[in-house]
Amino acid sequence: MKDNKNTTTDIDYANEAVPKEGRKGFVTMFMIMLGFTFFSASMWVGQQMAAGLDFYGFIKSLLLGGIILGIYTGLLGYVGAKTGLSLDLLSKRAFGEKGSYISSAMISFTQIGWFGVGVAMFAIPVSAEIFGGSEAAKWILVLVAGGCMTASAYFGIDSLTVISYIAVPLVAILGTVAMVMAVSQGNGTIVDQFAVSSGSITVIGGAGMVIGSFVSGGTATPNFARFAKDAKSGTIATVVAFFIGNSLMFFFGAIAYIFVGGNDIFEVMIRLNLFYMAILVLGLNIWTTNDNALYSAGLGLANIFGQKKKPMVLISGIVGTLLSVWLYYNFCNWLNVLNCTLPPVGIILVMSYFMNKKAYDEDRVPQRTVNWFAVIGVILGAVVANVFTWGIASINGMVVAAICYGAGQLIAQDSKTAENA
Repeated sequence: MKDNKNTTTDIDYANEAVPKEGRKGFVTMFMIMLGFTFFSASMWVGQQMAAGLDFYGFIKSLLLGGIILGIYTGLLGYVGAKTGLSLDLLSKRAFGEKGSYISSAMISFTQIGWFGVGVAMFAIPVSAEIFGGSEAAKWILVLVAGGCMTASAYFGIDSLTVISYIAVPLVAILGTVAMVMAVSQGNGTIVDQFAVSSGSITVIGGAGMVIGSFVSGGTATPNFARFAKDAKSGTIATVVAFFIGNSLMFFFGAIAYIFVGGNDIFEVMIRLNLFYMAILVLGLNIWTTNDNALYSAGLGLANIFGQKKKPMVLISGIVGTLLSVWLYYNFCNWLNVLNCTLPPVGIILVMSYFMNKKAYDEDRVPQRTVNWFAVIGVILGAVVANVFTWGIASINGMVVAAICYGAGQLIAQDSKTAENA
């Protein structure tokens, strides 16, 4: 029985499926998902790819990685939109009531970490450009940026929607204009400029970088896709937005490397004397990802501690803001390691839905305390993803997790059949 009071006050439906009246149209979902992919750290990957691939290798890696990432996030988007459930509510059904804490903790930890890194990615270069690297100015910018981004996540999905509608067109248009201006001022065509790359990265290696750059954030797709009006629109919005948004970020990073030897479109715009536009694009670009990251962290912590989402978002924002500079300089490598732990979670959520589709559709998925096969699958998948260097790390982890979870499902089915015999 639903709590009517909670239904009317919680526009984010943290503890229940999103009802029909809470669903949103395709354009709104597309803008939210596109804004989510505007992730400045993806530009770092674009820089690395431009340094190690020629133009055609870059495009092949982008397409291959984008297709794999699109399949993964598209499946999660479908499940989220079809059920109306957040990642954490799906985890309760796949991992068990207590078992879901592992996925909630992992998504919360990584998203708070990336939130902090994002805040510093805005404050540090802006304070250097305007205030000559003043320590006081840097921390003022950290607090202001962190406060604004936390506020938009605190007020929920409607606030995320407003930010996305403002930021997405501005970042896409201004960033693209700067990219075209930079290429036109370079020596030769864009193909010629890529040709100076070292050739140290293979297409498969580049595809792995594309996938790894956003696979942790992509695992949180159900948190947003659940608001789509139906599964079809939620899936299409996710796949198309993620491919366009990620591709744009990789190109921004690649052009920054070729044009100024940097890794952010901000540096390109500064070189082009587009100072105020550079600050606007940098801030909005980070904001659209950071508020989504904090929103997911709040949902995860709310599941673990049995609290409402809003105070958990506030706590997450405070922690991420205060630790932002330290996270920026010390924690990025650890966050990249943690990124490999989340794809096993995502693939188990997808398998749980499709292997128990009728139970999900009828909202009668049996609740258990811990599904140990799911938990072990995530642990083994994470280990394999981080230890084995062959292939693409995130896919290796997903394969191992899928085998473990699938084996558990078959054993459970056999046991049920034996009991009924």
